[in-house]
Amino acid sequence: MTASESTGRVLVVGASMAGLRAAEQLRAAGWTGAITLVGDEPHMPYNRPPLSKEVLAGKAPFASLAFRPRPAVADAAWLLGRRAVTARLPERTVVLDDGTSLSYDGLVVATGMRPRRLTCPGPLPGRHTVRTLDDAQGLREALTRPGARVVVVGAGFIGCEVAATAVALGVREVTVVDPLPLPMTGPLGPLLGRALLRRHEARGVRFALGTGVAGFTGEDRVTGVELSDGRVLAADVVVESVGSVANTEWLDGNGLDLTDGVRTDALLRAGGRPEAVAVGDVARFPNARYDGVPRRVEHWSIPGDTAKQAARTLVAHLHGTGEEPAPFAPLPTFWSDQHDFRLQSFGAPSYGADDVRVLDGTPDGDLVVGYHRDGLLVGVVALGGPGAASAAARHRPALLARPAVTA
Repeated sequence: MTASESTGRVLVVGASMAGLRAAEQLRAAGWTGAITLVGDEPHMPYNRPPLSKEVLAGKAPFASLAFRPRPAVADAAWLLGRRAVTARLPERTVVLDDGTSLSYDGLVVATGMRPRRLTCPGPLPGRHTVRTLDDAQGLREALTRPGARVVVVGAGFIGCEVAATAVALGVREVTVVDPLPLPMTGPLGPLLGRALLRRHEARGVRFALGTGVAGFTGEDRVTGVELSDGRVLAADVVVESVGSVANTEWLDGNGLDLTDGVRTDALLRAGGRPEAVAVGDVARFPNARYDGVPRRVEHWSIPGDTAKQAARTLVAHLHGTGEEPAPFAPLPTFWSDQHDFRLQSFGAPSYGADDVRVLDGTPDGDLVVGYHRDGLLVGVVALGGPGAASAAARHRPALLARPAVTA
């Protein structure tokens, strides 16, 4: 079958950035048949990273976040405000929450993740997460109330970004709670964790580290946060930033490994099924650039990278060409804007580095840190201004030159 003979339908479940990029890459790979996208939000795809920064600060309206779909997908059908509840992969059908059953020839799983919630006792009102536009708008209203006291649970990327934005908004008290001893020490290690702690504290953020949350006080809404070490922090607003849960329940019962997202092979096929692929941060895939261990990656670059690979895989199957793309080997990248500085990363600093050292700069100024494993550079992270980011980018050729491995 040639590209001009594409028939049938590809169903993309998930209408955020990953779903949109998948549809666009299907066209780029030669699929001319029908494409239908299903999404549980009422909005067309939009950019999420600004939610914890510009949107929360009141500097970015929704119109500035919305992606502009490429002309190639102008004929795609969008079913928004609809949620997939059941998939029957052997029958190639997906059932939506309104009872509609959709058949497909090819399936793209792009349902992403949702924030993990704390299960501690106490009231729910006053507790927020940041994942959707509605989440960010609701949190902004709470942060801009006079005299607000904010406790952010979780010192990861989102938690630190929200804390920085809250300080910039003039919030009276901002405290970040985390059971680890330093912010972002899990993905970045103690060297950068210490540098980040100093920068945040210098700008007015308080920290309660090495302790967790035991519960929330209050009757109708949160008034405080009880810590596991016995302290109680006064709080009018709580932001929970304690990780994520992949949206895979609708795929139960199909023999897939859904332990943490959808496990795929090196071509992004879900459970090895040739007609079903997974993209974005719901996909748990092996990266041939590193060790071949399947992982979910929640970086901004991954939706586009996985979409390109998955589209080639799926279209090759649907067209019956017998040609398969090379195993997936992306170079992950991310950035995080906090206060007046930026974290910029290339590669995979959290993939088992055994040697972490300063490549350029100083801990109190612009800083570039290299992460090595078995003597090879696997990741570079810059902290500071544009000069630090440029210095980190100069290491990209060495990261790209890393030899590929197989699972």
